[in-house]
Amino acid sequence: MIQERYLAPQILKDLKSKMVFLGGPRQVGKTTLSQSLFKKYAYLNWDDSKDREHILKGELPNEKIWIFDEIHKFKNWRNYLKGLYDKNKSSHQFLVTGSARLDLYRYGGDSLQGRYHFLRLHPLSFDELKSSSFNDFNSLFKLGGFPEPFLGGSEVEAKRWSREYRNRILRDDISSVERISDLGSAEMLLIRLPQLVGSPLSINSLTEDLQISFKTLQRWVNIYERFYAIFRLSPFGSSKIKAIKKDQKHYHFDWTLIKDNGFKFENMMACHFQKWAHFIEDTQGREIELRYFRDKEQREVDFAFVDEGKPLLFVECKWDSHQITSHLKYLKSKFPTVPSFQLTFNSKKDFVSEEGIRVVDAYKVLGELLQILKNE
Repeated sequence: MIQERYLAPQILKDLKSKMVFLGGPRQVGKTTLSQSLFKKYAYLNWDDSKDREHILKGELPNEKIWIFDEIHKFKNWRNYLKGLYDKNKSSHQFLVTGSARLDLYRYGGDSLQGRYHFLRLHPLSFDELKSSSFNDFNSLFKLGGFPEPFLGGSEVEAKRWSREYRNRILRDDISSVERISDLGSAEMLLIRLPQLVGSPLSINSLTEDLQISFKTLQRWVNIYERFYAIFRLSPFGSSKIKAIKKDQKHYHFDWTLIKDNGFKFENMMACHFQKWAHFIEDTQGREIELRYFRDKEQREVDFAFVDEGKPLLFVECKWDSHQITSHLKYLKSKFPTVPSFQLTFNSKKDFVSEEGIRVVDAYKVLGELLQILKNE
């Protein structure tokens, strides 16, 4: 059982000075976390007709804490919150949650700049579980990091949840805000994307596969990212390497969608690493990014943490091979002082190569990798 989600202390701290916008995938635990923080609060969900009526009439409960859920579906939500906050900030605290990127989702109106802190809640990760056992790591791999299927403990039920979840993202969340005329084709893209994890995402190739225009596909991919169905990584470039500049890779917050074990493991690690990057960025203000490396000679390394253009950490993920890839060796030779790891799922190997690259099972060193980033 999860006693407290990792963002709880930061939310309470930030609420003392500003509104808090809490974003993240649907059913990642935003509402449960928000309500667990307070003994008394007013919870107002835009999707509930009675709550929506109270919001529109300005009839808000007389509680110090106001929690607004999914209010970004209201066209004038920014102006509404701006006026409400400016009038009541001395007497009330505002926690705003939603399944879309609240920091980017704009429908016009006055900016809320300077009035809120933005935090992103991610699915459960191995370090958040505070575990050190491979069994727990394997359960997370099989069940995914969303609280309901993970805590349920059933692979069958987790698969059912995942299928239903994908439909709800498109037909409940996205369709309520975005205009998508061809839901069938949009769903076809959402089904196709998990098969393309691990390689740079080519919109041009998808236009041929799905017979949909480039402009439409690009828009749909952007929408899926904005609604936390996927996230994309840009390539890491430097004057020391002839890196590609544009091609992005994508990953899914629900890594159980990936069928191939190797790519599923890579996606799971991508979720862990993006969670860390977002946490450090949101709570410390550092310009830290998760990227990947690929150069014009087709050398590729799965992950590179970058802070204001400076590489902090390189990671390659391999399902069971402990033979260090030549691509990671090449990147290490270009940046010899950057800690470099090749993570395996369960090879039971743990050694450091002559190049200074550590090969080790992922579950043994995730906490160590996080400390490397925090201490930079």
